Amino acid sequence: MMRVITGTAKGVRLDAPEGESTRPTSERTKEALFSMIQFEVEGRRALDLFAGSGQLGIEAISRGAKNAVFVDRSREAVGIIRKNLEKTKFSAVGEIVNGEALSFLRHPHGHVFDLAFLDPPYAQKAIPTVLRELLRRKRLLSGALLVCETGDPADVFGGDETLAVAFEVRRQVRHGAAYITLLAWYNEKGGSPDET
Repeated sequence: MMRVITGTAKGVRLDAPEGESTRPTSERTKEALFSMIQFEVEGRRALDLFAGSGQLGIEAISRGAKNAVFVDRSREAVGIIRKNLEKTKFSAVGEIVNGEALSFLRHPHGHVFDLAFLDPPYAQKAIPTVLRELLRRKRLLSGALLVCETGDPADVFGGDETLAVAFEVRRQVRHGAAYITLLAWYNEKGGSPDET
């Protein structure tokens, strides 16, 4: 059973979608992930892409994030996120989007973020494409932190040197089968990667 680790909703148990289509971040991995950013969450605008149960965005709100947008293509996941936001009393600061991650980033909705959780299914190797879209669509504020969970550390940039130069790798740690990579992005480090 998942729970909120700390903050205003500490101890609240969260539901998760059933089946194998969603792989919830383990409690130990979540603790490690938030220990990397624990003093940098407050006041941030969070994006929980490939949200699943919404536990990462909810944990961020519990720790003081201003708000969070949860994106998942599964209707079941969206229903679980809604339920979890109600349980934690965070519905007013959580926006749920039922749709594909890239479609959301490409939509001219005006959302910008300075904290993003990127935890797609490992086999998709989707993070390089997501990072490019975040930059191309100007979805990041300078100083944004991005927490990437992958099965292989090379999957963060996928060999794209231009993309690697655009971000600062703050830290990378392994937890079981998961690699957590913490990135930071600043305006002065350069603009968006060239269109490919």
